[in-house]
Amino acid sequence: MEASASAAPWEEVGPEEQLFVLITGANSGIGLGTGQRLIDEFLATRSLKAHLILIPTTRSPSKSLLAIKALRAHAELAARTSSALRSRAGDDGYRWQDAARRIHVLSPSLDLCDLRGVYAFADRLVRGTLSNPEGLEGEYLRGVRIPRLDTVVFNAAYGGWSGCNYPKAVWAILSQGLVQAVTYPNFKNSLATSILNEQEEYGYPEKPLLGEVFCACVFGHYVLAHQLLPLLSRRATDPPSSRGRIVWSSSIEAVADVYNPDDMQCFLKPAAYESAKRLTDIIALTYSLPSVRPFSDAFLRMDDAQSGGDAEEEKPIPPKIYLTHPGVVASTLFPVPWFLFWAYELALVIARWVGSPWHCVDGYKGAASTTWLALQDQASLDELQADRVKWGSSCNRHLQSGVKKTEVEGWGWEGKPETDETIAADTAQGLLHKSVGRRLGAKNVTQEMLVEFEVEGARAWEEMERLRLQWANILKLGKEE
Repeated sequence: MEASASAAPWEEVGPEEQLFVLITGANSGIGLGTGQRLIDEFLATRSLKAHLILIPTTRSPSKSLLAIKALRAHAELAARTSSALRSRAGDDGYRWQDAARRIHVLSPSLDLCDLRGVYAFADRLVRGTLSNPEGLEGEYLRGVRIPRLDTVVFNAAYGGWSGCNYPKAVWAILSQGLVQAVTYPNFKNSLATSILNEQEEYGYPEKPLLGEVFCACVFGHYVLAHQLLPLLSRRATDPPSSRGRIVWSSSIEAVADVYNPDDMQCFLKPAAYESAKRLTDIIALTYSLPSVRPFSDAFLRMDDAQSGGDAEEEKPIPPKIYLTHPGVVASTLFPVPWFLFWAYELALVIARWVGSPWHCVDGYKGAASTTWLALQDQASLDELQADRVKWGSSCNRHLQSGVKKTEVEGWGWEGKPETDETIAADTAQGLLHKSVGRRLGAKNVTQEMLVEFEVEGARAWEEMERLRLQWANILKLGKEE
């Protein structure tokens, strides 16, 4: 039964002047930076009547309050100081308060390891209403309905590390160079995979086992995306420009040797975060490939009760899936003690100074790729075949950040075979050229490697769908499938 809703401030304009973006794990770091950057670029480029509705999720109401206050403060600062916004509006008639009022923030709590909570969260968005937690001044959003989602950004993650092997870090810098060592660090001490079934607060059965990092980084998002399909899908009569988008945030560290398809949740070795990010790359890049479609189509298809009818014109158009990474950011996820964090951050800055394209260092610059995908028009993304590329946030020594295609082991840059000649012929300039920022020892992708990548994708999708249906059965029916 759907809850009655209060009037929302964005309803004063039509749907074409509204943009709804959900961001998981958005109380700090890259998630918060994504919200801030979306505000800046939305105000600078979109209609002067358009409203941005940000839905940053956090793990608690107290963190949600902090996220809301931070994003509201940023919106006010942007509205006060944006020269682009002021020039577009005209100095005489510009009121920064009017611009700030077009930015709305709703921050519900979400624990991606709590699958029951994920189902309840999605159900509340789809059929119910949202309210902000108590303790806010100014605009208070209570009992408002979310009519659709334009983009969901799957940013939340959990590292699962205990610290660093400092002698190994020194050796990596000496043997590989600073840039390679701090781009693809092999000196983090990973913890053994924590089992959620052993944590009483989740109330999971003893089996099947569910790994904490796997669930926080991938599976919780995967379940959430399927449950949010009623908000992400579009009717055949909707304009193509309104296509929903699922944007996965991966990592530049997601190399092939960290992932074992026979151990998807990384129970057998301590590298769960890196493995989860490699899995993210695989499922995001292969979802539209022929051998994967039987599984990805099922994932992107709403249940009959949700889809609204059987007629061809009533069949919903599913969202598209995109892949990003933030470059290298000085994140609290990285396992260094607070008193050494300055040294870690300095190493990243030096790497940028000496020419690395990947060292964005802070969350705002690291949000360049996700923000670009959320705001770019659909026709441009389709022309670029953007769902076949891993889009990385890039930054030069002048602190100019942008978006750069990223090489994925076994896939290349665009899912096409590459040679030294095709790489040299890349038309991108400067740091954006394919040859810049490659991993030491990277091999050019071949047709055989692409076939293997698709096979791996089909296997991963089949297992993810099996797990989704299995856990849906366990949670809803109380028994294993």
